[in-house]
Amino acid sequence: MDNRRLILVVALGFVLISLWQAWTRDQSQSAQQAAATTQNAAIPGSPAESTAAKDIPATVAPAASGQTQGAVPGTPEAKSSASNNAQTITVKTDVLALKISLQGGVINEADLLKYPQEQDKADPVRLLTDSNGFVYVAQSGLVGAKGAPAPDHYAQYTAPQMEYTLTPGENELRIPLSWEKDGIKITKWIIVKRGDYTVRVEYKIENTSQTPWAASQYRQLTRLGTTPGTQLVHTYTGTVYAGDVPGTKDRLAYEKIPFEEMLKTKLSKDLSNGWVAIIQHYFMSAWVPSDRQQVNHFYTLVSEKNNQTLYTIGMSSPVTTIPAGGSGELSSTLYVGPKIQSNLAPLAQGLNLTIDFGIFTVIADPIFWLLKFFHEWVGNWGWSIVLVTLVIKLFFLWPSAISYRSMAKMRAVTPKMKALKEKFGEDRQKLSQEMMKLYQREKINPLGGCLPIVIQIPVFISLYWVLAESVELRQAPWILWIHDLSQKDPYFVLPLLMGISMFIQQKLNPAPVDPMQQKIFAWLPVIFTVFFSFFPAGLVLYWFVNNLLSIAQQYLITRKIEKQMALIKSE
Repeated sequence: MDNRRLILVVALGFVLISLWQAWTRDQSQSAQQAAATTQNAAIPGSPAESTAAKDIPATVAPAASGQTQGAVPGTPEAKSSASNNAQTITVKTDVLALKISLQGGVINEADLLKYPQEQDKADPVRLLTDSNGFVYVAQSGLVGAKGAPAPDHYAQYTAPQMEYTLTPGENELRIPLSWEKDGIKITKWIIVKRGDYTVRVEYKIENTSQTPWAASQYRQLTRLGTTPGTQLVHTYTGTVYAGDVPGTKDRLAYEKIPFEEMLKTKLSKDLSNGWVAIIQHYFMSAWVPSDRQQVNHFYTLVSEKNNQTLYTIGMSSPVTTIPAGGSGELSSTLYVGPKIQSNLAPLAQGLNLTIDFGIFTVIADPIFWLLKFFHEWVGNWGWSIVLVTLVIKLFFLWPSAISYRSMAKMRAVTPKMKALKEKFGEDRQKLSQEMMKLYQREKINPLGGCLPIVIQIPVFISLYWVLAESVELRQAPWILWIHDLSQKDPYFVLPLLMGISMFIQQKLNPAPVDPMQQKIFAWLPVIFTVFFSFFPAGLVLYWFVNNLLSIAQQYLITRKIEKQMALIKSE
């Protein structure tokens, strides 16, 4: 019994160590990558180096059968180098502040106005940026088939004004970007709405030439592989995509491609009902095609800018042909904002999977649902955690009662166990045999006391990832000094209280017979207190409240069992 308990506690310790390492791995402040001193930007319209077009996909037309047809790479205009001095349009809604370059209509800056970088500070989270040596941008464009003129994300657009602000009473802003060449007139509309983190991109195409015009639409996300600044928790930062395999019932539900993997293998798949995204802690960007059933070609690219390696994931649509004198339209949706399930689920199938709760998602999902339910009721995430802990405790009330009854019986027969230890201490085989006989006589399940630990491990890990991945709990206060449940307790009060509660609970458990195990168990509250000092306050709150409820339940059961056994002895 003692050995099994020790093994379980050690296993839980390894779990805590792993979580602690994940939590603290990126706690230290890392400086942003220094801006490169060598500038590769050329004069707009001038010939570029051979690497300049490596971030533009070839025109690829997925056929109805799912086969891909090779086509002509980007046009000469596509190979013109980006200019760091390109004019930018500023767009501001109630939730987004964007900067859009007139060169290609690239969204090269996106501030999330409802999410400050730090509490009580005005600076918002800047998700997209192309400054200070860091690159993370949303690009889109058209690539002409067979040399047809088309504006890629290096093309020069014009705009009627350079600043757009959503005013009270307005619900939508429409920003037109104009481009024209060889009788092809294209207006790229950037559309944003009040309270919305989606950016609609629409191409209105007029073919005033004497010949048919054909092109493919592409949308892509480009980013450096490094992450500047401080990360609160070590979560996945990289690209993901999803989609249906054409002509089959197969669903590629969710596939991650770490940046370093792009250097080894290039993505090249035809999928429908899909999307591409770059995700990080709490926030993400994603391109979603307007026509969900249309087959798109999914790809990855690796390019260079200012001696830095850039990683791109994107989609290109089938070639669209517009006859001479005709017109047409192409469109897509960009999401740039927080990872909120209610925002993501309606946009595309499986997009909410970017909120990654890990291997215990089946447990984490209902925990998060309960948290949201209680938050709507009490309006505080801390009290929501307390109520969720109570529900979890009630759910496991019966198995916990079985465990505590077993432990109470073990506690009552501890003197007999010590006597056996003294009598057969040198003969471990005989001691084990006599211990088993004692368990059988007293009707004790030696594994019963391990049940609470086994039960709590998956719940604990699930709640950890709920706190780590749920942007709703980011910077969420509880009471008094706890201003952010996703961060560690600044004064370590909760970890200390948790350690005290663990010490009290340990006193209700039967003491190990082995002296070495006694010393190990005596130090466990101290060790766990140190571990929990680096965990988010919300997680420590759960464990502390769970300990209090367990102490109350165990105390009542222990008192009852001890009275029963005392009555049996007296008879």
